[in-house]
Amino acid sequence: MDDRTRTRRDRTHWLYLAVIVAVVAGILIGWLAPGTGRALVPLGTMFVDLIKMMIAPVIFCTIVLGIGSVRAAATVGKVGGMAIAYFLVMSTVALGAGLLVGNLLDPGTGLDITGSAGQGTQYAEQAHAAGGTVEFLHGIIPTTLVSSLTAGSVLQALFVALLVGFAVQAMGSSGEPILRAVTLIQKLVFRILVMILWLAPIGAFGAIANVVGRTGLDAVVQLGTLMIAFYLTCLLFVFGVLGVLVRLIARVSIFKLCRYLAREYLLIVATSSSESALPRLIAKMEHLGVERTTVGVVVPTGYSFNLDGTAIYLTMASIFIADAMGQPLGLSEQLGLLLFMIVASKGAAGVTGAGLATLAGGLQSHRPELLDGVGLIVGIDRFMSEARALTNFSGNAVATVLVGTWTGTIEPARVRDVLDRKLPFDEQTLVDEHGDEPAPPTGTEPKALVPS
Repeated sequence: MDDRTRTRRDRTHWLYLAVIVAVVAGILIGWLAPGTGRALVPLGTMFVDLIKMMIAPVIFCTIVLGIGSVRAAATVGKVGGMAIAYFLVMSTVALGAGLLVGNLLDPGTGLDITGSAGQGTQYAEQAHAAGGTVEFLHGIIPTTLVSSLTAGSVLQALFVALLVGFAVQAMGSSGEPILRAVTLIQKLVFRILVMILWLAPIGAFGAIANVVGRTGLDAVVQLGTLMIAFYLTCLLFVFGVLGVLVRLIARVSIFKLCRYLAREYLLIVATSSSESALPRLIAKMEHLGVERTTVGVVVPTGYSFNLDGTAIYLTMASIFIADAMGQPLGLSEQLGLLLFMIVASKGAAGVTGAGLATLAGGLQSHRPELLDGVGLIVGIDRFMSEARALTNFSGNAVATVLVGTWTGTIEPARVRDVLDRKLPFDEQTLVDEHGDEPAPPTGTEPKALVPS
């Protein structure tokens, strides 16, 4: 049985090799035939839409099963409170890192961006459309229970899943049939997700061909300093800041954790969206040994509130634009912008093009005369979004391990076995098989996941 499982798992290597080939082919098409490359944009868009279609059901099933299987509601509150506090601290650290590197390198000094001016207003309007704090909180409440699974809002799905989870929890033993049904639905959802992932090469080909055809290779070379600085800052943040934290607190190697998530990183590079790997992150964190309750709260919440890569991008891009327009930001202006970004980076999590929208909103509120400089960033934003998404994803993976450690909802021995490849992840089902039984019945703490 183990041999058959391993054979199915090995077969998925072809999928990720195909993604690499598709990315290379997309670059060549976009470079040699720009018109054709730009025409292929629907391929990438449709694939990402298919992935986003699965996010709400995955979050709903995971949280309902996690919360519904434990008696103490305080456990969920403790996990959520600790996660939010950690997210606020790390976002501030990431914003500070972006300011530090941006001031040290001054990548925008000496550039002439006159030709790119006049393209920032639309992004500012987009950020304004997201509304303020009250509108953001109001937007978490869905029109109906069912609409939370169809509106495409991660926070709405999270909110309704919490309500259902606590309701099932309060039902006691009579809620066990519901948990059993949700368990079967979860298996169905992940099976559909596996089918969709086989379309990743097509989506990657269309997305890469479009961006290269639209910007050309010269745009990457022209703004290479900013891109390299941003990528290096993200690497230092992940392997420096996050790596040290997860080593000191959880005794986990950031290098082994990244190796464990290698396929998710490749998927993110192909789509430039960390959302494409959200369902797989949930499945892999559970397999790693973090209890379902913790994973179900930390991962979805982190995708809206723990955007380390976006935070670094916002501050570095702001300094770059100000320098490029010959109007550098003073220290007090930078600190004011930092405080604005701490809040704005949370509220804009559900906005399409959140990075550019929040950047434009921040500049408009602090230095409106710099708004037109956003047009310079548009050309390379697609390339920078890959590092942004990878850093966001890494930050949420580390956050799950850390919160699990702080709350005692992680099994260290299993973590070591999984990261040492002694307990391989089942790529065929994305879930650990436990028979047809639901999560542990109400009144007991959930046991650590074990291989069947």
